[in-house]
Amino acid sequence: MTDRPTDFDTLTEPPPHPDTDPDSPTGPDGQGAEVVDLDAARADRVQYGTLPPAPDAPPVFDTSYEVALDEPDDDADADADADAEASPVPVDPPEPARLESEHGEKRSPIIPTGLRWGNLPATVRRTAGRVAYVAGFHAVRAPWYALQAVWWAIVGVPKLAGRQLRWWWVNEQYILLQQAATDNDPAMWLKLHKEGKATRRWRGIALFFQLIALGIAVLVAVGADLAPVWWAVIAAALIPPLAAYGRPAGRRIIPTAMVSRRYRLLNSDVVLRAYYAAGLGHPDKPNQQVKFGSRLSRDAAGIGSEVLVDLPYGKTFEDAVKARGAIASGLDVTVQQVYLTRDATSNRRHMLFVADRDPLAVPAGRTPLLDGKPRNIWQPAPFGLDERGRRVDLLLLWISILVGAQPRKGKTFAARLLALYAAMDPYVRLTVVDGKDSPDWRKFALIAHRIIFGTMPNRDGDPIEMLLDALREIKAHIQQVNQFLSTLPVTECPDGKLTEELSRKYPNLRVWVLVMEEFQVYYELDDQETNKEIAALLSFIMAVGPSAGVIILSSSQKPGGVGAGDVQRLFNRYRDNHAVRFALKCGNRNVSDAILGGDAYSEGFDASSLPVGKQYRGVGYLYGASDDTPTVRTYLADAADAEKILTAARALRERAGTLTGYAAGQTMAREVRDVLADALSAFQGGSETGLPWTVLAARLAERIPEHYADLTADAISAQLRALGVPSVDVKRDGKALKGAKKAAITAAIDRRQNSAG
Repeated sequence: MTDRPTDFDTLTEPPPHPDTDPDSPTGPDGQGAEVVDLDAARADRVQYGTLPPAPDAPPVFDTSYEVALDEPDDDADADADADAEASPVPVDPPEPARLESEHGEKRSPIIPTGLRWGNLPATVRRTAGRVAYVAGFHAVRAPWYALQAVWWAIVGVPKLAGRQLRWWWVNEQYILLQQAATDNDPAMWLKLHKEGKATRRWRGIALFFQLIALGIAVLVAVGADLAPVWWAVIAAALIPPLAAYGRPAGRRIIPTAMVSRRYRLLNSDVVLRAYYAAGLGHPDKPNQQVKFGSRLSRDAAGIGSEVLVDLPYGKTFEDAVKARGAIASGLDVTVQQVYLTRDATSNRRHMLFVADRDPLAVPAGRTPLLDGKPRNIWQPAPFGLDERGRRVDLLLLWISILVGAQPRKGKTFAARLLALYAAMDPYVRLTVVDGKDSPDWRKFALIAHRIIFGTMPNRDGDPIEMLLDALREIKAHIQQVNQFLSTLPVTECPDGKLTEELSRKYPNLRVWVLVMEEFQVYYELDDQETNKEIAALLSFIMAVGPSAGVIILSSSQKPGGVGAGDVQRLFNRYRDNHAVRFALKCGNRNVSDAILGGDAYSEGFDASSLPVGKQYRGVGYLYGASDDTPTVRTYLADAADAEKILTAARALRERAGTLTGYAAGQTMAREVRDVLADALSAFQGGSETGLPWTVLAARLAERIPEHYADLTADAISAQLRALGVPSVDVKRDGKALKGAKKAAITAAIDRRQNSAG
């Protein structure tokens, strides 16, 4: 440690990341998001002597200090960093390097953390992966290394000869001779001259015999007609030292496979500067100094630094939250690297965590559901990683979840990730309602009890009537579950509540997941009575459903300003009563407040302030799942991943015999083709009034390949014109193209129904 460092820009290597087991649990089972408790991690460090305990009166550390870091190890650190960045894994808090016995002495653990039984497989995988990568990296470049080595060996021969000549001529004596001449000391000069002549004599003799020996060795090797393998051995013995001698200083022939990342060195002076610059105290005013409740140290995961900060009396945690951007500026880091955690002992104390680099820009990786193993809805679902790289799990039971964001910020992917977890439990029934009629939820037809798309009639029927039937069915299920539970004996249902055993034993007590993608469209229908009925049913399910095992998963890009009168009131009630909210990047603070709730902003959570960029897709605040509000980077499950997971989910349900409803009849081929209804279903939302023939043909081929796989624009044009739909000009991307109007298709359907009646 050093005292009072002043250069914040000093660069240092990070300590190696601890070896951890990626399959280890992140915490005890329970409701809400599960992350490693910060207070518990600090308590562990206090217990094992790596952090001093906080007494009743918090200690004050006035001396500035730096965090002591290990010496850099390029290959080890770089490979560890590359592994962590390429495939993030859930981690447990690492055990301290030393344990404290009952007598107070420090003891190193007998078996290192990375070599313990639970962590050994991960250590072996990491080591093998590192060795394989480094070997492959250098194997590809081996010919280039050989060429460089030969060249620098050739350069090294005259360079070595020159050094030998300088050694023979005793060049190092020149300074002494010059000093004797400068001091006008002839006796010393003559003495040095005689010693130099004598030294050159015997060194010359040594070089003469060295040259004779070298010449004899060359003649013997040439005359002996050695096999090529022996010449290779001689070259392998001579080229490396000659190349090492011939290459320029500071130039490596074989570079490192990876480069270690570097980060700013954080010290207490910098922290104080940041807080004072943010207006959270003053160093010269009485009782306005910022102090520390602990020493600055590395966090449990080794990805940043943390310290307990005591604000001046009268300053609160909320003041620090509001000044988070100014604190980040004072620390000279991005705001995404600064995180504040409330301390339970005082409203003016909090934990400051500063990440070495932007943690939100590091992807969480692919979803663990890709292993195809069955899941249990009664256990937490893996959702992503928080800002400290800890896995965030979310228990879906007994809650309702609202996901909101701007378009293309990861909203649908986040909601679908939780629905995929429910799908992997074969004893969970799913009803999927997609108001935006997108391809994102199409593959859920493999397992869904009911699946509904859009608001316009399609080949499967009228989506609005189907939605009403689905909501009425769930309402009846809720009532039936509550009545059935009341009839069970106390020995089987002691608390009168749904349990895992009961849901497995009785098919009528299955957990039910209702997915409402872009649910706001069903509050804005043309028929106000239908709006009211849908709103009333959703409000009932929201209020009563969770206790009966009905999980609501809602998503919306328009969480406010929907409907009017009773519809608006019911919409707001439905939106506001979600127990858990996940807000990704929002357009403004009002939208963020509508998703997270009004109290979130005062606590420092504004989804409109989340960073923008492709690397930040899937990043959002998980609010209401636990006492903490982690900033979560969700796992990724793209369309191909979702199809793979849902295919495995269907196989699990077929094996368990739990396929019901729509999915149970999914394998039946569609025998009748209704061109008019199919064409009408190709229109997306209410904004499309017409489609060119090329677009219409492409959409039908994508959505209904069993009938329209080879459909062309001319073919669909001919079929619809034969049914009374005229070919007219349709504007598309600023151009007028031939196509069909939605109104014309609807009129043709009405004419057919009237004629049939």
